[in-house]
Amino acid sequence: MTSTLPAAFTERMQSLLHQDFEAFLESYRKSISHGLRVNPLKIDRDAFITLSPFELESIPWCPEGFRYPDGARPGKHPYHACGLYYLQEPSAMSPAEALGAQPGERILDLCAAPGGKSTQLAAALQGEGLLIANEIHPQRARALSENLERCAVQNAVVTNETPERLMERFPLFFDRILVDAPCSGEGMFRKLPEAIEDWSPEKVTECHHMQLDILDAAARMLAPGGTLVYSTCTFAPLENEQSITTFLTRHPEFELIPLPHPEWFAPGQPAWAKPQTDDLRLTARLWPHLLEGEGHYLAKLRKKEDSQNDQEPPKRKEKRASKSLPAGRKEAIAAWQKFAVEVIPYTAKRLSDESAFLLFGDQLFYSPAPTLNWDGLKVLRVGLHLGTVKKNRFEPGHALALVLSPEEVVGHANFKADDQEVMRYLRGEALLREGEPGWTLVTVDGFSIGWGKQADGQLKNHYPKGLRWV
Repeated sequence: MTSTLPAAFTERMQSLLHQDFEAFLESYRKSISHGLRVNPLKIDRDAFITLSPFELESIPWCPEGFRYPDGARPGKHPYHACGLYYLQEPSAMSPAEALGAQPGERILDLCAAPGGKSTQLAAALQGEGLLIANEIHPQRARALSENLERCAVQNAVVTNETPERLMERFPLFFDRILVDAPCSGEGMFRKLPEAIEDWSPEKVTECHHMQLDILDAAARMLAPGGTLVYSTCTFAPLENEQSITTFLTRHPEFELIPLPHPEWFAPGQPAWAKPQTDDLRLTARLWPHLLEGEGHYLAKLRKKEDSQNDQEPPKRKEKRASKSLPAGRKEAIAAWQKFAVEVIPYTAKRLSDESAFLLFGDQLFYSPAPTLNWDGLKVLRVGLHLGTVKKNRFEPGHALALVLSPEEVVGHANFKADDQEVMRYLRGEALLREGEPGWTLVTVDGFSIGWGKQADGQLKNHYPKGLRWV
């Protein structure tokens, strides 16, 4: 593969790494490292280790992270469809871990697709607080929304906005912000050879300017005392040390703070930035020749408590967005309550705050932030999607199934992971089965995977068509 690397890239890396360059180049001849991260919203780490059908090796910088061997196919296992884990390259687990999200906080993942870091942040929140996961590209935002749904995240809002638009709406709002910035992708050359074709020195410069714009917006949205983590998957000093140096020059209210795991992460290089500052050694580089993972860069910054802001945040509108209050909202809540009492009575008590119900068209959501006004923003998902309001009835959504346990439903059908009935269900087929008529939660080894509807000796399939295994 080394022969396909761009000449301008290898020349620059040789000039930076000197005696380490050959070891760096040799890493491209090695196999990539495969990783998965256990989803504690569905199963705890120790329980998954016992249950896992794959050989696992712990990743030291992420307690829920594991490597799995070549040949294993966890993405084709029913546990993946249940949301028990997220497939994620090992180095990519480091930024969200470094952010240190705590339950109850307001968190922004500003460049969130496809969702690995957002699902990791949501797990850290433990269902408390608010996560806004933003992605500027519509198609990638939809994939982000689907991954949050599969991982049973209830307190996330998915937006499809520019950082500048969010900055206008949420000044000084967030406790922590993750900026996993768009970059030239040099750290992914080994994993994604197509990134080589897309690379150029001009793209490095273009990404650097884009990163600074995104960081400027993030700075405005972070509350005093808050934490910002900046990360890339590139080796380019212009996009790493130099982006951070320029940001700190523009924003003296920020200071670098140390990152964990110095035994695995190499320090940033002050000599690779102008002006040079020794504090850059507090940033981190993840080198593929020094650990089992791809190339990444991390910087953790704190906004000083006494930072001066050029304007106070405007008073927030506490009324709900007008499009969320159609005339049928009362009827929609009534339809939900009738369904919930009959099918999921315990959950009905938990999801009972009428101010939290949002109706977008015929889609009913339960919001983690009922007082926030989403009017004028491109929003794909506001919290938990409960389902669809139809004439005289309520049809539960797939997201609702994935947050439920068998103990919360009146009827459920459980199958072993190696049962062929599970494969039939994932393909969208009806299953021959006797049982009480009505909505039924389908589970695999006790973990929810979707809905079925029992009638006339059959479990009719309600697994979403777009997710079915072909």
